[in-house]
Amino acid sequence: MHLTEDEKYMKEAIRQARKAWKLQEVPIGCVIVKEDKIIARGYNRRNTDKNTLAHAELLAIRKASKAVGDWRLEECTMYITLEPCQMCAGAIVQARIPRVVIGSRNPKAGCAGSILNLLDVPQFNHQVELTEGVLEEECSVMLSDFFRELRNRRKNDQKN
Repeated sequence: MHLTEDEKYMKEAIRQARKAWKLQEVPIGCVIVKEDKIIARGYNRRNTDKNTLAHAELLAIRKASKAVGDWRLEECTMYITLEPCQMCAGAIVQARIPRVVIGSRNPKAGCAGSILNLLDVPQFNHQVELTEGVLEEECSVMLSDFFRELRNRRKNDQKN
């Protein structure tokens, strides 16, 4: 099977998400690509770092800005396993990222269309092209499996 460009980079975002899972973090991963090259990676570290801001997207944006030497990421594409929250969607707009590719929707917190769409507000000075559903099943199954495992672990902890 030949992977599309989007699938190739989403696979790397999934690899990042698995790093989060190993830390017992919600498995969300992100990569930022410029000129067909990954310039930054990130995965959820909120509990590990005890920091609200340690979302995959924000960690990747910080690294990408360092790599290009600018806060503007105007020639980049971001790949995220899960639709971004309001904080990350705002950061994507602020960083001027032109295109975002998401694996699965986030009906409880998604701000790229599920609850609202901060990536496409005409009044903002930047809008983001959105591609969704890339390796969607793999991304959503990973999250479902993680939360099932977490519930089972909590049940077992209560029994002991």
